Amino acid sequence: MKESKRQRQVAEIVRRNMGVIFTQEGYYIYGSGPVVTVTEVKMTSDLGIAKIYLSIYNTEDKMSILKMVQLEENSLRKALAHRIKKHVRRIPNIAIYLDETLDEMFKVDSLFDELHRTNQMGSSSEEE
Repeated sequence: MKESKRQRQVAEIVRRNMGVIFTQEGYYIYGSGPVVTVTEVKMTSDLGIAKIYLSIYNTEDKMSILKMVQLEENSLRKALAHRIKKHVRRIPNIAIYLDETLDEMFKVDSLFDELHRTNQMGSSSEEE
């Protein structure tokens, strides 16, 4: 189903503000090492739930960082409410997920590099 204009608007408001919240308060949740960025936000059609997708860098154990963030969903929602209350009628519940799009892209890229390096890609005019 296609997103409405309002869904996209609210998603963008949530994305921008959650990014600022992670920049300012993320240290209290997961320390200073990992870098967490909000890559995408999808709103449900009733604007009741914001599905927040995060990229996590500078750490080997992304799942433990994600778990720490998920444990703080209530306080993150409160921080979000404080920032967006003038822009929305009702503060959405939040659900946080790991966005592995970039990781998958790098894996595929490195596989292609390896195939090129070991000459396993073949040529466009293979002899038969």
